[in-house]
Amino acid sequence: MTWLQAMTVGAVALLAALPAVAADTPSAPMPEVTEEFVEQGRAIYIRRCSFCHGLMGDGEGPAAQFLDPRPRDFTLGTFKFRTTQSGELPTDEDLFRTVSRGLSGTGMQAFDSDLIKSGLSEEERWQVIAYIKTFAFEFDDPELDPIATGKLVSLPANLAAYNAETIAKGQEIFERAKCWECHGKQGRGNGQKAFDRKDDWGFPIRIRNVTLPWKLKGGARVEDIYMRFSTGINGTPMPSFAKALNDEERWYLANFIKSLQHQATDAQVLAALSIEGEVPSTPNDPAWEAASAIDLRLAGQVIVAPRWQNPSIELVSIRAINNDKEIAFLLEWDDPFEDRLHDVEAEFDASEISQPGAFNSYVPAIDTIPRKLETFRDSVALQFPVRAPEGTAKPHFLRGGASTPVNLWTWLADRSGEGERVVEESLVRGWGQAPKPQAEDEQQITGSAGWAEGRWQVVMRRPLLTDDKNDVQFARGQFIPMAINAWDGSNGEHGLIMSLSSWYFVVLESPIPISVYLFAVLAVLITGALGYWLMRKVERETSAQPQTVESGK
Repeated sequence: MTWLQAMTVGAVALLAALPAVAADTPSAPMPEVTEEFVEQGRAIYIRRCSFCHGLMGDGEGPAAQFLDPRPRDFTLGTFKFRTTQSGELPTDEDLFRTVSRGLSGTGMQAFDSDLIKSGLSEEERWQVIAYIKTFAFEFDDPELDPIATGKLVSLPANLAAYNAETIAKGQEIFERAKCWECHGKQGRGNGQKAFDRKDDWGFPIRIRNVTLPWKLKGGARVEDIYMRFSTGINGTPMPSFAKALNDEERWYLANFIKSLQHQATDAQVLAALSIEGEVPSTPNDPAWEAASAIDLRLAGQVIVAPRWQNPSIELVSIRAINNDKEIAFLLEWDDPFEDRLHDVEAEFDASEISQPGAFNSYVPAIDTIPRKLETFRDSVALQFPVRAPEGTAKPHFLRGGASTPVNLWTWLADRSGEGERVVEESLVRGWGQAPKPQAEDEQQITGSAGWAEGRWQVVMRRPLLTDDKNDVQFARGQFIPMAINAWDGSNGEHGLIMSLSSWYFVVLESPIPISVYLFAVLAVLITGALGYWLMRKVERETSAQPQTVESGK
């Protein structure tokens, strides 16, 4: 690829992370399709769509091999997100919806001009849709027209309310219909049938984690979820349940799936709860329940070669607790598979794409690195600047630099904990330098971890202050930058093939002085005494007033 193409791939990845909030309903039906109308659509397609979907509409554009999932092959006439029955063509409005709002979690960006400045007008979207339909002969067959043949799917006439009752009914249906065999008991995509699945084109696919609303390509609303249960997703193992479940049951099931969605926080600062006594050392310690969590959003590492834009870990929740001596962090994230092995010989050799002048520095999505079980380990790392930054200055969020080193706390799933250090503290001076582990006698960090139901929980614990000049030091009231690196082993991630966050902050809360509690008790007593005095005063004044007796006539 050229440098321009590489930049385009990165831009596509960025746009794919945006929420799908564009308008998806046209103001009017598709205008009359003329040769000129289609030709205008062709020009738009070549300029805006062919890089992914290919000049022939076959999904083989220059960027295709770097995208997961792959761009749609329009020539097959198979479309995933529709309001038509299983196996049927989409309506024009279905295509308009997809082009307008994009597909969350994919390289398909939104093209609604009200959403992005570089978008397409409504007429332009209709023009490019008219051209896309020329790739598949099925659109020219009136017997395959879903509207003419009555193959549309509609929402139920009377929609049941979204409440605890309908959610409970949906959960029962989720169990009975065995949705958990693919999606897992908690909806995290970790069912027993979840790995080694492929679509109809032979490309590997991952079962959707329905708890992450931005990963639901067809939309995260109850109405969107209901439609997927009703139509199925053509070309994938996701079937239609229109025959197996009635309208009401599918609506209940959609309500339950909606209830599983994680509501991500927007906080940028993690407040480390101050406690007395020992900080927790295991993930299941009940002390964590009192600590507030924030969510750190992650994206693929596309800053330096090897660039990786297909990460599976996109969010890590984190809590922190401190006392007067130590601080402990609890990191939690979804991962459908517990990867505890690591094959060094299978690691990707990035030397070729790292050479000067090599513009193709992205790792292809398919068949380039092993994306299978028992090959690479799961891992996560907390990152802090070695020296507290002054003002707004911070080291580069990808491993700092030569003069701005960072402290990296790395947990490795392939370490058993029996005689091995499960969390390792390293010094890093930029992305071009390998992390340098500190000497064993200088390692003061401990940790523990557990995996269950498609979710990792990792605890990292260290003294607030150390004598090592290469350690981050934690002082109360100081806003300390922190960032996260994460690796999903079964997704082929290792080394710089990973996901990462930008900088967030952690601040240590101070213990509440005893005087605060004393003043609070004193305030309550004073308020109560004052209220009692006023009540007695009113009673005395009322009793002292002369009584007037009216004489009857």
